[in-house]
Amino acid sequence: MSEYDYDTDEPFVVIEKESGSVPSFVWGLAIGAGLALLFAPQSGEETRFSIESKARRVGRRARGAAEDLTDTVLDGYEQARRTVEDRIEIARDAIELKKEQASRALDAGRLAAQDAREELERRISESKAAYQTGADAARSARASAMAEDALDREEI
Repeated sequence: MSEYDYDTDEPFVVIEKESGSVPSFVWGLAIGAGLALLFAPQSGEETRFSIESKARRVGRRARGAAEDLTDTVLDGYEQARRTVEDRIEIARDAIELKKEQASRALDAGRLAAQDAREELERRISESKAAYQTGADAARSARASAMAEDALDREEI
């Protein structure tokens, strides 16, 4: 059974892909209003007065709606602007904090490198001194040994 097969005994729902739109509704409304005016039991002057007063009311409502819409849009804009400014400020603060942390880490690294260099120079200096002391002792011992050998040879 395919997905389009259905049992005729069971109810089914039909969904229309295209339906009426707002412009169609407005055209229908305008045509209906025009026909109502043509068949209305009023004189022309009364009809004109009625149309004029209704037009004024609609105009006032439209202006009020436009003002409300303007206020809503401006409020939304202001709120969005404040939100963006707040987030920019938060980002700037975070960047500043990271810069300070990086600067402190760099300073600490430089200090540690300087301390390590001084320690290395001190140890090299100590090693040189120890080497020199050992070399002097070895020369002295060799000289003593040679002197003893020379004495021993003379005694023989």
